[in-house]
Amino acid sequence: MSRRVVIIGAGIGGLAAALALAARGMEVLVLERAATPGGKMREIAIGEARIDGGPTVFTMRWVFDELFAQAGTTLAEHLTLQPVTTLARHAWDGGARLDLFADIEQSAAAIGRFAGAAEARGYLDFCARARRTYAALEGPFIRGARPSPVSLVARAGLGGVGRLLATSPFSTLWNALGEHFKDPRLRQLFGRYATYVGSSPFLAPATLMLIAHVEQSGVWLVEGGMHRVARTVADLAAARGAGFRYGAEVAEILAANGRTTGVRLADGEVIPAAAVIANADVAALAAGRFGAAAAKAVGAVPRAGRSLSAVTWALTARTQGFPLLRHNVFFSGDYAGEFADLTSRGSLPATPTVYVCAQDRGDDDAAREGPERLLCLINAPARGDYRPLPEAAVAAAERAAFALLDRAGLRLDRAPERTVLTTPTGFDALFPATGGALYGQSVHGWQATFGRPGSRTKLAGLFLAGGSTHPGAGVPMATLSGRLAAAAVLGEAA
Repeated sequence: MSRRVVIIGAGIGGLAAALALAARGMEVLVLERAATPGGKMREIAIGEARIDGGPTVFTMRWVFDELFAQAGTTLAEHLTLQPVTTLARHAWDGGARLDLFADIEQSAAAIGRFAGAAEARGYLDFCARARRTYAALEGPFIRGARPSPVSLVARAGLGGVGRLLATSPFSTLWNALGEHFKDPRLRQLFGRYATYVGSSPFLAPATLMLIAHVEQSGVWLVEGGMHRVARTVADLAAARGAGFRYGAEVAEILAANGRTTGVRLADGEVIPAAAVIANADVAALAAGRFGAAAAKAVGAVPRAGRSLSAVTWALTARTQGFPLLRHNVFFSGDYAGEFADLTSRGSLPATPTVYVCAQDRGDDDAAREGPERLLCLINAPARGDYRPLPEAAVAAAERAAFALLDRAGLRLDRAPERTVLTTPTGFDALFPATGGALYGQSVHGWQATFGRPGSRTKLAGLFLAGGSTHPGAGVPMATLSGRLAAAAVLGEAA
């Protein structure tokens, strides 16, 4: 019987698993239907420009430090990272503007000037709470295999139960923010952390405030862009012996006698394997995209539980007016209405919040002479597979989004030939059976935290990795999922 481990998908979760297993001497073959590695860490070409079309923020560096150490090397040997001092620039209709900094005291001073001394004190209290929340959850939840509520308490120990309860798992993020901020703009700003995992701040648990601590612990710019991270991990896995086949679409995960035996490609080729790691959205397995055996191995993923999708415009354009940094957020004037549109009505927001990543910038907001690489994004409902957004609705959202930028003073010389539009339907084509959901299941309600599957499935020899699995969405979390999947494979093989 083959001792090969087949990994379906070269997203960062699959790549991390490949590197971890290859570094341990396992025979690894990664099958990716696209032409390049990366998955959601994709790169969009516009002329000679290359634009990150997915994740744009590098945080939780320790995850990659540990992964590269597993492979007998260091992150610094392969990637050049530069810490940012300004985390993001935020703007509201009417001209208000606020920067957040990596330095907490500097942010507090800025908030004091923006909204008063009481709000600055509220921010410092919020940061302390975010730090405690992260400390309570890193060991028993983030680093560990998928916990249940009972096992999470057991892992925390008697002394940790109080710390877990202090994370306010039964409160919404929006309500918890109201305990620290009276200014609605600040509540809006920090409520945006829910969208980092494709959820609404009005429904997501307060535990997501830990993201504030993650950002304050370091945000880095990656020389060559985020897609470079995926390519680097793939290259390192290959150097450790992992095989890669691109343009190889897996049609079925094969099984016999209650155990996976390998995979069958779309062209009919059968590849035997002792274990398979599916680095695909769990929804794709549940929907039968990889055959009946795999569908029975995971739980159903209801449409109502999907995370948010997005509409993105990747473009090159000259900019004038608003002094862009790398990360910029232009807030809607009606945040509650925005998320009611997204979650209750399943439509694009009438007044969307717009994220702009200026990928040729860092902390320097000086005016640029030539065209810049930009990714502009608004949240969208994940219905691209069953109720695609009408072209007129997308066009209306585009007008609203860029009108908001214009009112903030940001003028762009956009042109269709220098713009690539991606809608939920486009994301569903890239990541089938998701409707375009970019973060797996939404994190709405405290129980949703435990709703993501872990590495193991009901089918022996079939394991899971990626942002739709534990510990969650985002580049570092998906990377951790790959390491957890590799550890599960190694544990079974021992």
